[in-house]
Amino acid sequence: MIGNHEKWAGSVEHAGLTDSAMQAVAQVAAAFAARSTATVDDIVALTARLTSVFAVTNTALAPAVRGNVSLSTSPAAVGFEGPAIPIENAVSEDKVFCLCCGRGFTMLKRHLKAEHGLSEEEYRSVFDLHEDMPLVAPSYSARKAAYAKRVGLGKYNRDQEPAAAD
Repeated sequence: MIGNHEKWAGSVEHAGLTDSAMQAVAQVAAAFAARSTATVDDIVALTARLTSVFAVTNTALAPAVRGNVSLSTSPAAVGFEGPAIPIENAVSEDKVFCLCCGRGFTMLKRHLKAEHGLSEEEYRSVFDLHEDMPLVAPSYSARKAAYAKRVGLGKYNRDQEPAAAD
């Protein structure tokens, strides 16, 4: 298998990638390909996106790769042409849609970090979102709040003496 890789790797344009960058792209793509939901198109798109990310040096994209997008970063500067869907349609009752790729989720935090390498703060700054813009589906949030109230979370009275154990 390694011989085949070296055979085709020698004939492919590497887009100015160093050997360590090529290995990083290959490792990430291989890990992504191991997912049961990964399609060939997804793997190719990820590889192309990673190749362009690692090929960029000293540009506005480099801070995003290191994980510290500036507050003035535009969607285009971190590799997004703009929101994948209109911002006003990004939140429905049961889903919150990612503005980077348009996919819907109950919670965005893990997806943003795993798929786009963005923290919640970076995501909000990239798309110029208000801090009160939900990144969790409203129905899920309401369901969790109702459960917390039902089981009595947040009702501890600090002034009361604890009940003595018999």
